[in-house]
Amino acid sequence: MANPGTPSFEQLRIFLAVVDAGSFAGAGRRLNRAVSVISYGIANLEAQLGLSLFEREGSRKPVLTTAGRALLAEARAIAQGIDGLRAKVKGLLDGLEAEVDLAVDVMLPADRLGRVLRAFAQEYPTVSLRLHAEALGAITALVLDGKAVVGVSGPLAAGVEGVECVAAGSVPMVPVAAPDHPLGRLERIPPGAGRDHVQLVLTDRSRFTEGQDFSVMSARTWRLADLGAKHALLREGIGWGNMPLPMIEPDLVAGTLVRLAMPDHPGGTYRFAGVWRRDTPPGPAASWLLDQFVRLGAEDREEAGFIDL
Repeated sequence: MANPGTPSFEQLRIFLAVVDAGSFAGAGRRLNRAVSVISYGIANLEAQLGLSLFEREGSRKPVLTTAGRALLAEARAIAQGIDGLRAKVKGLLDGLEAEVDLAVDVMLPADRLGRVLRAFAQEYPTVSLRLHAEALGAITALVLDGKAVVGVSGPLAAGVEGVECVAAGSVPMVPVAAPDHPLGRLERIPPGAGRDHVQLVLTDRSRFTEGQDFSVMSARTWRLADLGAKHALLREGIGWGNMPLPMIEPDLVAGTLVRLAMPDHPGGTYRFAGVWRRDTPPGPAASWLLDQFVRLGAEDREEAGFIDL
């Protein structure tokens, strides 16, 4: 048996127009073509495929055959793919990026990130996104190394040569521990008590934090590069540490973590900055992303405090 031919995109467009308009004349009006051109296009498509797509008798309106119904979904998928390709090409011709690499600090609240990325998907449906979630100086390192075009960094980006920064809000940080941890059992914690217990400290391997500690009280530390792991170990009662409030609010409500009343370590504000390389300005889609993080950050009304990791 002979193999079917390859239909043209124009033939598929005519086929879909007839289905959607409900008539050959309606398809002609949609495509600004004569009815004879529509009929000729359908006849050629059927000849290419070796199948009848519309019933020829018993109805004044075109009715799909079984074969026509079977091929309809495939034809729509091809048409949507072509439309997507054309939209992407137009965006590239207009200067729109094909892909955006975004790096975000792990402290960034998940709901804030989700809101921005959901809106981004609607605003730029043809632009692919690659998301990196890192800690501390790793965000700035990714941007400087060209692995991310823009980032939402913590305060360590400020003053780094070659990087531009814009304020993008903040998140409150609070010291917490499991309720059965020795510090978690105390209603009032004496000054300096945190030094006697293991402190879980977030760290990273970037060159911007090498040899540095941030708000570390205890000489006994466990250092973790993953905020999720730190969260899990805090809940296990292995140590105490500072966490972004939005992330552990459910734990405070459920009682799986307790906020520590430490007079010498009360918590503070972790500030975010939108960052990009000075010599590589972000394109339209990446700039839109930064603007959204800045806009949402401007709505943040947390009082200023100190950096507390």
